[in-house]
Amino acid sequence: MTGLAAPRLRWADLVRVGAIGLRTRPTRALLSALGIAIGIAAMVAVVGISASSRAELDRTLDRLGTNLLTVSPGSNLFGQDAKLPLEAATMIERIGPVTDVSAVGRVDTKVYRTDRIPAAESGSLGVRATDLDLPATVGAELADGTWLNAATARYPATVLGATAASRLGVTEAGPDRQVWLGGRWFTVVGILRPVPLAAELDTAALIGWPAAESYLAFDGHATTVYTRSAESQVEAVSDVLAATANPEAPNEVKVSRPSDALAAQQATDQAFTGLLLGLGAVALLVGGVGVANTMVVSVLERRAEIGLRRSLGATRGQVRGQFLTESLLLAALGGVGGVLLGGAVTAAYALLQGWPGVVPAWATLGGLGATLLIGGVAGLYPAVRAARLSPTEALATP
Repeated sequence: MTGLAAPRLRWADLVRVGAIGLRTRPTRALLSALGIAIGIAAMVAVVGISASSRAELDRTLDRLGTNLLTVSPGSNLFGQDAKLPLEAATMIERIGPVTDVSAVGRVDTKVYRTDRIPAAESGSLGVRATDLDLPATVGAELADGTWLNAATARYPATVLGATAASRLGVTEAGPDRQVWLGGRWFTVVGILRPVPLAAELDTAALIGWPAAESYLAFDGHATTVYTRSAESQVEAVSDVLAATANPEAPNEVKVSRPSDALAAQQATDQAFTGLLLGLGAVALLVGGVGVANTMVVSVLERRAEIGLRRSLGATRGQVRGQFLTESLLLAALGGVGGVLLGGAVTAAYALLQGWPGVVPAWATLGGLGATLLIGGVAGLYPAVRAARLSPTEALATP
């Protein structure tokens, strides 16, 4: 005698049946999905913000270039501060692949908003004598006013770095804007924007080389020489810079590449990103536990429904599929919401910072994949438990 074949359940029907629990208990479903959404949103936002930061760094380096090298004095054999020779910048200019050279020298004085400020309250701002071609070499741009020229470089005139101007309370340049520098008033002729590849300039008041020698007893020794060279020759130039700047004691010269410092900073940011991703994963795990708890309670509350379906011919596999589908739908709801929320947070933060908003496709797809995995694992036990209930046991449950 041939038994009756079990009724088949199409995918569309399985999804519709699995959604019954979500429709009948919307508040509980929303709260459970919220746990998943928070974890996914945290992970997507962290990855998106990190990717946006890297995109901004790449854009900055594309604009400013990675061919900037700096030369500065190190220490001598006795541990004392060394000095670059007076002709260091001139000798570096003779290197074939070098295209631009500019120098600044630290001046032993401070800058204040007025002459009434106590000497100790300098705000960690310094004074630098500078060559006139500095902006072109380091990629500096003016926020206001003008750069020093052959005339103003000889007189008490200064260009303030972005941070220096902010701390001094100087918002614009002009003939009536003055700061107290080295015991005399200097007119602020310009204010720089932040200089990513030469951050030390942000906290400095820049004055002409002749004015520093005339008014502030500057000794003329450069403390930093900035050089640019052909991109393909950067490594070769770096190898000979120390010996060229100070042939007698190349070991007393330090050579660095500012773009490497930015890359190192980005590596630190990536380590911090890894930590945040771990926290997001914990939040996702907590959300998965919430889904599992919801599904277990749902099975206990719906025993009568399970018993009725089993009595009408539903197989164990179909009951198992119903609850597993419900768990996957619940997790998917949270996953989609989390991806949208994480993308919105990334876009808002990038817009606030002036960065390009970037959310890698792998982060979106990975987030959705993680939610389905969490949903499947969280719903597996409740689904198996529901399938094991016999019709008589389920219907007999009050």
